[in-house]
Amino acid sequence: MKLAVPAAGLYAITDSTRLADTHMEDAVAQAIRGGARIIQYREKHLHGQALDDTAGKLAVLCNRHGVPLIINDNIELAMRSNAAGVHLGKTDPPLAQARAQLGPDAIIGVSCYNSLERALDAAAAGADYVAFGRFFPSGSKPKASHAEPGVLTRARDALTIPLVAIGGITPDNGSQLLTAGADLLAAIDGVFGQADIEAAARRYAELFN
Repeated sequence: MKLAVPAAGLYAITDSTRLADTHMEDAVAQAIRGGARIIQYREKHLHGQALDDTAGKLAVLCNRHGVPLIINDNIELAMRSNAAGVHLGKTDPPLAQARAQLGPDAIIGVSCYNSLERALDAAAAGADYVAFGRFFPSGSKPKASHAEPGVLTRARDALTIPLVAIGGITPDNGSQLLTAGADLLAAIDGVFGQADIEAAARRYAELFN
């Protein structure tokens, strides 16, 4: 199934270390019920068959709900799991390689930190969305470079692809990034680190109503 990047909404990014007794598949299902429009599977601890099995199950789940599943960093895992696409950072393979391996229908997102120039280059190379951040102190990305909301405004004027904001975003501070130009708000701990994942996702989703 070909899926597109949603025009707006919550971009929920998984973190298995934030889950207590909840299985990843159940956690993602809760996030989708709460209103997550796109899911990124970001896993730093699983390897081998366990990683493939989980990614495959998440792809089936997300496809069933019409929600794109994006794999963080790993082009090969995106291929094996039949995910909708991949998200690339500055140390990952180039976008052209991901496109060649995943095909024209895949969603490819690129981290741009605080760099409009990087975002313009990514868009010219065929990125389906670009992500900026971190905007606020973040427990998940404590050492990530700081981004200013103004980069979203400049990007909004220069680009037509969706803009994702990430980094310490909460339902309380997210609206200012939407005002600055973000289309999607990404959250890790704000969703998967909460006792009630569905309710946490819904609080973000309400920002888009």
